[in-house]
This record gives sequence, structure tokens and C-alpha cells, in this order.
Amino acid sequence: MSEARKTTLTALQAALAAEHAAVYGYGVVGGRIREERRSEAREAYDAHRARRDALAREVRDLGAEPVAASAAYALPFPVPDSAAAVRLAAELEDRVAGVYSDVVRAAEGEVRGTAAEALREAAVRAVRWRGESVAFPGLAERAASASASAAPTA
Repeated sequence: MSEARKTTLTALQAALAAEHAAVYGYGVVGGRIREERRSEAREAYDAHRARRDALAREVRDLGAEPVAASAAYALPFPVPDSAAAVRLAAELEDRVAGVYSDVVRAAEGEVRGTAAEALREAAVRAVRWRGESVAFPGLAERAASASASAAPTA
């Protein structure tokens, strides 16, 4: 296997792991979100399941075994209510966008185009959940500084 193919496969496996985590996380979101946003959470859950399944096929097509989902995932913060569920949904989308930006950097051709589309979709969902955008979706350092500046002050 060429070095470029190995790099692409590594990025695809990381994206698959992120999609596994997003599917899990949206299970938590769905259990805590207010009724009026439940269909939005369901649509995101379905989108991540579809991306997860497509990534697993792509990894198999490259001759590798897709990374398996964990039984459970640590949440970045407690999710006791709908407001926290909305924050979690935005965080999930930011994380997914970040790994897809890595796939865009690592891949070429159709894989790169699909990853760019997935990054865009995650960024749009993050904006919908958060109510505001970041300058460079998928770049962790930009998302972290935007989150810090958006945090309420005492």
C-alpha cells in the first residue's frame, strides 16, 4: 500500500471513529432535547449513521477492517437538560468537522470531495445548534478560540 493510501486510510478511520462517537452522542442529545428540536436531532443522528456506514464501506474498499464503535463514550460535559444537549450537539458537529478537515487534507479525488461535503454539512449543523458560526469550520484552533470568546463571563 502506498504512503498516500495509508494516510488516506488513517484519516478515514479517524472520521469513522468520530462518526461512531457522534451517533452515540446524538443518542444522548435525543434523550434530553426539547420536543421542538427533536426532529432536528433525529435528522442529524440519521445523517451521522449514513456517513458512518459509507465510511465503513470506503475503509473496506481500501482493504482494511473498519474501526469498531466503542460500547460507550465519555461526554465532554454533563448533559442534564435541553440546553446542555444543544451544546453537546454543537460540540459533536465541531469534532466531526475537524476530522473531516483532516480527510480533506489527506485524500484526493472523490474521497476528498465527499469529505469536503461532510465537513460543510457538519459546519452547517453546528451553526444551527450554536446559533453562530466560526470563521474556519473544522480547524480545531479556530473553533476553540471561538468557543472561548463566546463563553459567558462573570
